[in-house]
Amino acid sequence: MEKKQVKKKIKKNQKLNTASKYLLIVAIILVIMIGYFIYKLVIFIQNPTDTFTVEQGQIYQEEDAIGYIIREETIVKGSNYKNGMEQKKSEGEKVAKGDAIFRYYSNGEESLTKKIQELDEKIDEAMEKEDGGNLPGDIKTIEKQIEDKLISLQKVNNMQTIRETKKEIANNITKKAKIAGELSTAGSYLKKLVDERQKYENELNEGAEYVEAPVSGIVSYKVDGYEDVLTPNDFGKLNSEFLESLEIKTGQVIADNKESAKIINNFECYIAYVLTSEQAKSAKEGDTVKLRLPNGQEISAELTYIIPEDGKVVLIFKIDKQVSELTSYRKISVDIIWWSDSGRKIPNDAIAYEQKGENSVAYLIRVRGDYTDKIWIKIKRQNDKYAIVENYTSKELQELGYTNEEIEDRGTLSLYDEILRNPTK
Repeated sequence: MEKKQVKKKIKKNQKLNTASKYLLIVAIILVIMIGYFIYKLVIFIQNPTDTFTVEQGQIYQEEDAIGYIIREETIVKGSNYKNGMEQKKSEGEKVAKGDAIFRYYSNGEESLTKKIQELDEKIDEAMEKEDGGNLPGDIKTIEKQIEDKLISLQKVNNMQTIRETKKEIANNITKKAKIAGELSTAGSYLKKLVDERQKYENELNEGAEYVEAPVSGIVSYKVDGYEDVLTPNDFGKLNSEFLESLEIKTGQVIADNKESAKIINNFECYIAYVLTSEQAKSAKEGDTVKLRLPNGQEISAELTYIIPEDGKVVLIFKIDKQVSELTSYRKISVDIIWWSDSGRKIPNDAIAYEQKGENSVAYLIRVRGDYTDKIWIKIKRQNDKYAIVENYTSKELQELGYTNEEIEDRGTLSLYDEILRNPTK
């Protein structure tokens, strides 16, 4: 009886030991699985894996930069600059050599103008009395023109148009006065008024100084005093110390000058930069880049002059587009686009590398359903965020050291493929 009980105890203990071992194994497996899950979760948080659809795109290598505007500018200034000026050509208007740009007011012009206006009123009254209101057809036509011009002024906002309209009105008033004087009998009151008006008008015209364009170009009244400093005549002096010593605020609009104007070469100008980037240091004369102007326009520019310095470089680019858009500025933010390229565009974090002999070969992980495959890719262009890539040819892969079997089994990248970002290894 005791032997049977001992056997039962032994069997029971064996069963307990077996169950304990089984539970221990299960516990160990669970711990391993939980540990692996935690490990993958940490990896995912640190280096998240998602997918990216390959599409045709464009990438740039660009640099935010401050540029100094260098122009061929000719200052235009007369003798009577203290009298103030009247613009004959508006800001940015093209002129030929010899065109009148502006005129300085004559001495006592305000007084003379007031006297002429008073005489015009007297002439109108005298004409009404002398002709009993029956004015000649020519004068009626001129009065109608004056009236129409006065009405049109109420609808105009453009200052140049307003100035031109007022000038036409003044000319018509002069014509009207001359006709009235010619029709009046010698010694009449009207004739005396017209002659007196003519005298004041002659004084006004003789005292005014008209200033002409010495060369052709575009007119600007934004004279800032740097016209003879930032010139294309001697690029060698435009080193970084010289440019940075100029007290010019970035983006500041040059104020209109009330004493002088300038004629700007509207075919070309230059922009000088002080730069420290690797792209700038490796640039060569004759290189072509794109510049993004403040108005958003992108224009081509040619690198024409380089001044290498310790740790930086001064680059001077020539542009022949949008020149007139820059006349209001001397120092502005003009981004440099060193290069751009297009093709299959992918994010840099989707690219991994493997070593093949002495070569480091880039590859992607493509996802199709539940399957993934490795695709070797050639990086054509790359900036900080994206790359333009191509498939390797069979010959190129052979040169990298891949076998014929590996090459035959390889995948190739196509548009709209799904690829892994941050592929884990």
